[in-house]
Amino acid sequence: MGTVNETNVYFGPDALRKYFDPNCQPPLPLVELPRQLNPYRDEGVRIYAKMMTMHPANNVKALPALNMLENRVTGQTKTIVEYSSGSTVVSMSMIARVMHGIDDTRAFLSNKTSEAKLRLMQFFGLDIILFGGPSQPEPHDERGGIQTARAMQSDSTVNPNQYGNEDNWQAHVRWTGPQIFRQLPEINVICAGMGTSGTMTGLGTYFGKTKPSVFRLGVCTAPGDRVPGPRPFALLKPVEFPWQAAVDAIEEVTSLDSFSLSLDLCREGIVCGPSSGFSLTGLFQMLEKRRHAGTLSQLAGPDESIHCVFLCCDLPYQYIGEYFEKLGPEKFPPIRNERLTRVDHYRYDESWERSPVVLFTHFYELPRSLSPSLVRDLTLRPLCCVLDLRTAADSAAWHLPGSVNLPLQSLDAHTPNPFSDAEVLESQWLELDALFSRARAVDQLEARHVLVLCYHGDTARMATSVLRAQGIEADSIRGGFQALREFGLFRSSCILRGRITAA
Repeated sequence: MGTVNETNVYFGPDALRKYFDPNCQPPLPLVELPRQLNPYRDEGVRIYAKMMTMHPANNVKALPALNMLENRVTGQTKTIVEYSSGSTVVSMSMIARVMHGIDDTRAFLSNKTSEAKLRLMQFFGLDIILFGGPSQPEPHDERGGIQTARAMQSDSTVNPNQYGNEDNWQAHVRWTGPQIFRQLPEINVICAGMGTSGTMTGLGTYFGKTKPSVFRLGVCTAPGDRVPGPRPFALLKPVEFPWQAAVDAIEEVTSLDSFSLSLDLCREGIVCGPSSGFSLTGLFQMLEKRRHAGTLSQLAGPDESIHCVFLCCDLPYQYIGEYFEKLGPEKFPPIRNERLTRVDHYRYDESWERSPVVLFTHFYELPRSLSPSLVRDLTLRPLCCVLDLRTAADSAAWHLPGSVNLPLQSLDAHTPNPFSDAEVLESQWLELDALFSRARAVDQLEARHVLVLCYHGDTARMATSVLRAQGIEADSIRGGFQALREFGLFRSSCILRGRITAA
C-alpha cells in the first residue's frame, strides 16, 4: 500500500496526482455507527461505515476508474468514452485530467437520467450523449450505449468498459479490501451493493483469499424497484465478473428502505447517498434473518463480537429531490413562512435606504432654514418624484410637498412590520409588484429619481426593491415618516397641500 501520508498534505507539481492516488493517502475513514443506528448492538454486532465518499472524487467508483485508466490509457489516447449513470464517468473525467492530461471524456447514458445527474456531469465538463431504451441495458445488448461505446475503441479513443473490464473489480482487491483489513482485522462481515458488481466482486474475492471466515453479503434492488447505482438480481446474470464466487448471500432491498435509512445516517453525521442506506438495509435484513433463525452468533469472531463493514458509496446531494418524492413530507421538518418562497424575489441594497438628509441633498431645493417655523415652500428638484404609500387620509393630513399619494390597501398606520410578519410581507409585495409591473407606471417613473415613503420605512424599502427590479432608480427613507419627526424636521409643523403651517 506504499508509505502512508499521515499529514495528508500534498506538495509539488504533481500534488494533484498524489492527492488522487490511494497509495499516497491515509486510508479512507472507517466509522462505527452509534447505538441509535445499530439495532443489533446489544447482541454483540458492531457496524462500521467505510467512507468511500471521502476520496477526492467523492464516490466509490473513483478507484475502479483509476485502475481502469491506468491500464488502458496510452500516450496516443485523446478521448475517454464510457456508458455510465453518473459516478463512474464523473470520476473518470477527473482522473483522466489529473492523471493523464486528457480533457475529452464522453458520457453515454440513459435518457431517463435525472436532470440533477445531467447537470452534475455538465458541471464537471463531460460531453453527454443520451440513449433510449432500458436505463440499465444488458452489457451485450447491441442496441444500447454500452456496445456503442465499446465499438468506439481505437488508438486515440479508450472505452474502459466498466461492465467487462477486470480492472474494475480488481481495484477493490488492490486498494479497498486491504485498507479495510488493515483498519479492522477483526472483520466478520463485508457488505456492498451490486450494480456492475465490481465492488462486491473485488471485496469478496479479496476476503475470500485473505480471511475466508468473513461472510460476504451482496445487495440487489428488489424486483421492479430502483435505487441509483445497484441493479436487480435478474440483471446480474449477464455480468461477466466472477461475482457468484465472491458472495455468500444476496439480499434484495426496496428503494423506500434505502432512502429512509440513508436519511437517518445523514442526520446522525454519516453523510451518504441512497446506495449507502441500501447496503446497510441489506445488512440489517441478513442480521435479522439470522437472529430469527438463531444463527447470528455463528458470525462472531474470537472476541465474541460480530464486526460488520458496509460501504458508503456516494453522497446524497444529487438525489435530494428523490428523497422528498420517496419519503413524503412527514420525514422532513416544515418550512415556516413557506408562503414567502412565492414573493419578495428581488434584491435589496443598503445604499437604497437613505437618511432623512437625502431630502435636501437629492430631492428638494435647499431651504433657507431647517427650522420648522421658518421652512417655506419646499420645491422638488427636476426629475425627482416622491411616492407616498400611506392612506389617503394620512397623506392629506401630512405629506411632503409635491408627493404623489399611492395608498396601499395592505398598509395603514397600524400594519405590522412586513419583515416580522410573513402574511403582511406577502400581501404588500404582491400589491407592490402588481402596481409597479404595469407598463404605464414604469413609463411614468422612467428617468426619474424616485423617493418612496411609508409610516416606518420597511414597506417603502420593499417598494424600492420592486422598483429597482423594473429599472427605476428608487430610494427610501430608513424609518419613514417617523424618522422625519425624530430627525426634527417636522416636529412642530405639518405639511399640508405642499405648504408648511403651524401644527
